[in-house]
Amino acid sequence: KTLTATSVMGLASSVLLGLVSAAIMYFGTRQILAGAMTLGSFLTYTIFLGLLAAPVFQIVGIGTQFTEALAGLERTRDLLRERPEDEDPRRTLSLGAIEGEVTFENVSFSYDAGKPVLMEVAFRAEPGTVTALVGPSGSGKSTMIGLIAAFHVPTSGAVRVDGVDLSTARLDSYRTQLGVVLQETFLFDGTIRENVAFSRPDATEEEVLAACRIARVDEFAESFEKKYDTVVGERGVKLSGGQRQRVSIARAILANPRILILDEATSSLDSESEALIQEGLAFLMRGRTTFVIAHRLSTIRRADQILVVEGGRIIERGTHESLYAVGGRYFELYTKQHGVETNLFLAPGEGEEVQEQGPEKEAVAAPEKDESLPGAVKLIRGSDA
Repeated sequence: KTLTATSVMGLASSVLLGLVSAAIMYFGTRQILAGAMTLGSFLTYTIFLGLLAAPVFQIVGIGTQFTEALAGLERTRDLLRERPEDEDPRRTLSLGAIEGEVTFENVSFSYDAGKPVLMEVAFRAEPGTVTALVGPSGSGKSTMIGLIAAFHVPTSGAVRVDGVDLSTARLDSYRTQLGVVLQETFLFDGTIRENVAFSRPDATEEEVLAACRIARVDEFAESFEKKYDTVVGERGVKLSGGQRQRVSIARAILANPRILILDEATSSLDSESEALIQEGLAFLMRGRTTFVIAHRLSTIRRADQILVVEGGRIIERGTHESLYAVGGRYFELYTKQHGVETNLFLAPGEGEEVQEQGPEKEAVAAPEKDESLPGAVKLIRGSDA
């Protein structure tokens, strides 16, 4: 609305001044030719017109500022009208220390009426296990994570933590036990120490430094002149992507959450940064109920359960080995990313020797260099070996 009003007012003032100028030029020229006006009088009118233009544009500027002020006032009014989440009359139960068991009981959810995003989703994550969510964009993975974080309330069904319906739990008692590490890390315009301690403002200096050591933040923070008091800038612009991610992991480690959400935390990093961050994530995931949104499927091979989500439903579930052996949708997704034909290759840097069999496929041996084609790989099947 503000942009529209500003554009309209600016255009209207320009058109008006243009029309007035054209009219003065037209009638002034006719009057001079008819001998009814001298050239000096005409120039006087033209000068007055130039002096008139500045106040007109100033008035337009004042109108623009007024319109922007009204828009800001409207946004502020909307914000003040928002009801705090914990004022929901249903949220009366204060949670103690949780174990981390998460259960979806036939959960359906829609952002707009009549357009369901999730339909009858049901699964259970045991305390301390890793659950990976796999599927194409728009399948409902992020919505499931939003429900676990209690950002949304199911349209039908229930999301339970340790048997407690999240829609009845006080969020201040639940979210302090929830940790999130996203692909796009948000850092405040403060120091490294302040950003790490944000998850637990009452943490001691020793606890903050211990979390930084585990997440390998100390490796770059100690090299700065002000060390942990170095200001990172708005959204952490003074740090590299890997450094920002390590600060985010240190923040999550300090929070000591019982439930952890990882949204493809290493997908945009180089291999060296990813290797360092994977170490921190491995420590962070230890003994915690973890949910991973995975686009690179090699990162979730060791998950306790993998849920393949498509069209708002769970169409497959199981471990990597069981889903790969079935030869269904997960098999398709995995082989598209990491295979040639039906061969299974490890992601670069994983460094394991793995031999698996797909449905009705022969075992695949390690690839062998074909000297006739520089840089090429010759596939050797079990029958040839």
